[in-house]
Amino acid sequence: MEQKIKNWIKEILKIEGDFVLVHPKDIKNGDYTFISSLEKPAEDLEKLKKNKLVEIEKIEMVGRFINLYLSRKFFASSVEEILNQGGNVGKNDFFTGKKIMIEYTDPNPFKPFHIGHLMSNAIGESISRLMEFSGAETSRANYQGDLGLHVAKAIYGLLQNEKLQAKIGSHNLQAENIGRAYAFGAEAYEIDKKAKKEIDKINKKLYDKKDKKIIEIYDWGFKVTMDAFQDLYETLGTEFDFYFLESQMAPIGEQIVRANTGKIFEKSDNAIVFKAEKYDPKLHTRVFITSEGLPTYETKELGLAEEKFKTEPNLDLSVVVTASEQMDYMRVVAKAISLINPEHEKKMKHITHGMMRLSSGKMSSRKGNVVTGESLLNDVRDAILEKMTDREFSNEEREQVASSVAVSAIKYSILKQGIGGDIIYDFENSISFEGDSGPYLQYSFARANSVLEKAKKENILPDPHAFPAETFEVEKLLYKFPEIVLRSAKEYEPHYIANYLIEVARAFNSFYGNNLIIDKKNKTSSYKVALTFAFTFVMKSGLHLLGIKAPEKM
Repeated sequence: MEQKIKNWIKEILKIEGDFVLVHPKDIKNGDYTFISSLEKPAEDLEKLKKNKLVEIEKIEMVGRFINLYLSRKFFASSVEEILNQGGNVGKNDFFTGKKIMIEYTDPNPFKPFHIGHLMSNAIGESISRLMEFSGAETSRANYQGDLGLHVAKAIYGLLQNEKLQAKIGSHNLQAENIGRAYAFGAEAYEIDKKAKKEIDKINKKLYDKKDKKIIEIYDWGFKVTMDAFQDLYETLGTEFDFYFLESQMAPIGEQIVRANTGKIFEKSDNAIVFKAEKYDPKLHTRVFITSEGLPTYETKELGLAEEKFKTEPNLDLSVVVTASEQMDYMRVVAKAISLINPEHEKKMKHITHGMMRLSSGKMSSRKGNVVTGESLLNDVRDAILEKMTDREFSNEEREQVASSVAVSAIKYSILKQGIGGDIIYDFENSISFEGDSGPYLQYSFARANSVLEKAKKENILPDPHAFPAETFEVEKLLYKFPEIVLRSAKEYEPHYIANYLIEVARAFNSFYGNNLIIDKKNKTSSYKVALTFAFTFVMKSGLHLLGIKAPEKM
């Protein structure tokens, strides 16, 4: 509708180029508004009134703002259109014909899956779904550091305490022990010179793969932590198509660096560096091959970029989601790629997010005071279970609902604001069934679904043509859904959808509270059922785009 109105205004007022058409903050001021030209605002108003679109009921001017009010019939027809579209409501073709790979989450084996990984996962999964919904052929990738100093620190900790090497219990329990070993090794590396020397030796042994005991521990630890990650991906609703490992990317990147040494890269104190500031004064020098001959993260990123385009031929866009802390070094890598392979650099997009903080501040796995993603999910799920004691569920249903609600509580808290900012996670607010939360959205959907179940029992069928004279607020929001989805996809910003869904949920709950929807004596009951159906279609699609399940019962 937005585009139709823009085209109409352009045609009638002879406007060249684009102009801003928005929804007023207060729906009392119309459904769309724009600023008229300074020269002839009254003439503009009259021209529009004389050539009014059938979907527009009235046009008013307030100062320089021309406010457009959509007709009652339009809202009823928009409800009908949503019913006809069903699960396809909101889909667009913005990315149609594009082949896109999205890399996100990226936890490292031998380290805990911390809350920062939850952020990357929630954002990356939502963006992936937005692109799919907008017509793209997408693939999901996970890049994991299977070699490096962090692995050496974990193995050092395991060697110091053999109890942590116990291969008993679930892989999650064993992964927790490896996390403890990592925390011990990380601290020792900073405060104990002897331990630091030993960890550096272990790190070298990991690369030359000659120490049987270390390789045996490594093989076990890698499998255990990767299995534990997989459990979390299933809970979070993510299924990756590709897993890239640093150990496999390192030789590819090293070959690229050495082939371009003397051209793009330079030797410096027995190391190989890239002086990015030569090409952009905002950038800086980074080491790509250390003086000991080991490839750095930067070199592995070069190999990863190359491998992605080989793995997915004809890739149009490679999107990477990471914390903003990685922005500076990624910019240097991007500059190196632009010199080595300009075509690849043009097809790469780096999306950075802020940090997730709890009341105790930033959590860091480096010091071992990490809040793991699993522990946060479990704590939220347990709190949800306590709230469900008065609900009629089987034990299996209770667990399933609590798990999906816990995921929604965390994901919505992450996705409700712009990607770039830090997040203060409020535990109590996140699990509230009233207000600005994921569980509130799910509860609103479940409530609407219960209304539809009653309508089915009463044999009241939806009829979008039996509309009453009054227009409900929820109708004035539902038709906007495709616009919101398109904007979110274009800007890679899921928060537009999250904020919109809260607004729609509040409007529906107000409609539910102020109207008797199931009433055989009222001729408009069938329209209210149609409107409820439309709400569930929009809410389910919107929740899907946020990576959140829509439970039919709560």
